[in-house]
Amino acid sequence: MSSTPDSASEKHRVEHRELANAQSRSHIDGESQELDPAYEKRLVRKIDWRLIPILSAVYAISLIDRTNISIARTVGMGRDLALTVGERYSIITCLFFVPYIIFEIPANLLIRKIGPRNQLATVTVGWGAVMLGMGWLTSWEQLAVCRVLLGLLESAFFPGCAYLIATWYKRYETAKRMAFFYLTSMVISGFSNIIGWAFSLLDGSHGLEGWRWIFIIFGAITIGLGIISFFLIVDFPERAKFLTPEERTAAVDRIQRERADAIPDAVTLAKVVKHATDPKVWAFGLCFCFSTMPAYAFSYFLPVILSGGGYDIKTSLLLSAPPYVFAGIYTATIATLSDKFRKRAVFICISSTVCFTGLFIMAYAGPLGVRYFGSFLTIAGAQSNVPGVLAYQANNVLGQSKRAISSAVCIGMGGVGGIFASLVYRQADYPKYLPGLWATIGCQFAIITICLVNSFFFTRANKKADRGETVIEENPRFRYAI
Repeated sequence: MSSTPDSASEKHRVEHRELANAQSRSHIDGESQELDPAYEKRLVRKIDWRLIPILSAVYAISLIDRTNISIARTVGMGRDLALTVGERYSIITCLFFVPYIIFEIPANLLIRKIGPRNQLATVTVGWGAVMLGMGWLTSWEQLAVCRVLLGLLESAFFPGCAYLIATWYKRYETAKRMAFFYLTSMVISGFSNIIGWAFSLLDGSHGLEGWRWIFIIFGAITIGLGIISFFLIVDFPERAKFLTPEERTAAVDRIQRERADAIPDAVTLAKVVKHATDPKVWAFGLCFCFSTMPAYAFSYFLPVILSGGGYDIKTSLLLSAPPYVFAGIYTATIATLSDKFRKRAVFICISSTVCFTGLFIMAYAGPLGVRYFGSFLTIAGAQSNVPGVLAYQANNVLGQSKRAISSAVCIGMGGVGGIFASLVYRQADYPKYLPGLWATIGCQFAIITICLVNSFFFTRANKKADRGETVIEENPRFRYAI
């Protein structure tokens, strides 16, 4: 009896799968069941080059688009839209985070169905269009609406990226990748003040003020990058088309052997509730909130602080970039050491200490140059903890559904940090913003406290698991990353 087309197709798929598995096994040691190290290194390098650069580039423009309001304010928008009246500027910066927080968990649960490429590229084009439209604003109320739309669209991007990266790497490969993804974006966005100032020199061209050109040009760049990302952003490991069948099987197997959660589990309401009520998920979220608070505060207010201290507008914008270059070097160093020594909390605490040291200098040093030096320490410590905390939480949860919830909660709490920063750096405290600096110092002590408490409970749980008295994350082999 001849085969039907359907049975022939199924036979072909089975043969193809068996061949891929056989090819993959040819790179696995027969006794240890580990991938050949040279083959694995080549595979990881291929994943690195295809996954990280495009996400870093788009996230860089994301950071620029959400924070370039500070440049626009400095070069004229604050005057034209009356943003210095009352707390209008703080309200405007705060509004971005409301939809950003609300829609992160739904977006991260949808990304598996929609696909990373479709979701991440679409929202990038969308918020680029909003940015472009901001070049023709005539009132601060219109600006408020645009900031809400930006928050809504960007809510689907950063948590999706963090989730996607975590699915591709082993636990102690994560910090360096998260750091490279974030620090590349951070350093590029750190120069946005200089670039924005250059765009503002178009003041008067085609009858438009210089601050409008900042939004128009950055908006056009975002739309272009979003279109390019449709062709470059990759899928999850088990369905990534840029890998050969052999490589795809190996990529899934290496994750499955290490933490047994490479294959996605079904998302149910019961699971969502269970994961969302895990105390450690919220502990990571609080750490992220207290890390992003100074990161956002200084992206919004550093040029304002410097100009208020005596530097002219041009100098204030130019001086805003060097601290981010230093922060990039510091972040890369801390992430490399964190992966090498397989420690998370201790390096987060070190960075928080660096951050609050810088904050004390900024608050109480006399000369403006010394206070400017304090901004280097503050920004380095705060920015390095953003990828550090993301790696910390990614290393301590198991299961695709829990990973999606955990990363969304974590980054959603980062949005709370943005609101916090917007509200405590008040116009009434201009130009030194002492209450805001003290609130930021408190955040750093809170991070250190949470890490110490986590380390105590994680160490105790690991010892109990070693004695066979408990099972962590429903996996007998799993141990918490301290």
